[in-house]
Amino acid sequence: MQKSLPQLIRLTAVLAVIGLAVAGCGRKGDLDPPSAAATKEGDVSKPTKKPGTVDKPFLLDPLL
Repeated sequence: MQKSLPQLIRLTAVLAVIGLAVAGCGRKGDLDPPSAAATKEGDVSKPTKKPGTVDKPFLLDPLL
């Protein structure tokens, strides 16, 4: 069975919308708090760096 181009475009658009809707599904609400073990070790809001690593700037860093 051969479908016409408008039907194929419509089918593609419907499948894309369904895919985006499913990908957007998730758990609503606040983020989970950090575990007690993580808070005992120190401030979890500051990222930790491994000793001896060099921070290389990335092209998109200013956007973030």
